[in-house]
Amino acid sequence: MFKKFNLYIIVLFYTFIIVGAVQAAGIKLETDEYKFYKVKGSYEDVRVDLDYAITGLGIKVNGVSYIADMLVRTGKDLGRTKKLYERAEAIQFCSATLSRNMMEADPMNIAFCPYIIYIFSLPDETNTVYLGYRKLPEFSSAESRKAAAAIIKTYEDIIADAQ
Repeated sequence: MFKKFNLYIIVLFYTFIIVGAVQAAGIKLETDEYKFYKVKGSYEDVRVDLDYAITGLGIKVNGVSYIADMLVRTGKDLGRTKKLYERAEAIQFCSATLSRNMMEADPMNIAFCPYIIYIFSLPDETNTVYLGYRKLPEFSSAESRKAAAAIIKTYEDIIADAQ
């Protein structure tokens, strides 16, 4: 009995070490704050597919933030030149229906508009692109929770179409 227990503890200990090492080496794709998907393909192809997925739902892209370019540009001034992304953008969009539902539920929900999907590639990962979004908080009202669920479904649908 004692030997089986010791063997169990040893196996459990090494399992935690191996799992921890794998997690430390990789990128965490989901937390309480965000959710990302890892997609195989060129950045350009996935970016075009993302645009089509958004506009295919009748949603207008309001703007694009060129995050990687900004980090390179400002990094020089800060003396911090480590290349974080090969390419990285934040695609902002708005849906009249989603926004109307969200803000009718609570005018303060304006804080969650516009909706943004992030797309990026890392310098050391060829033909790998990440697509993701910030998660919405837990809302107190049923109306806000329902409107938020529709936004999350839209994020998920767009990303599924862009893969």
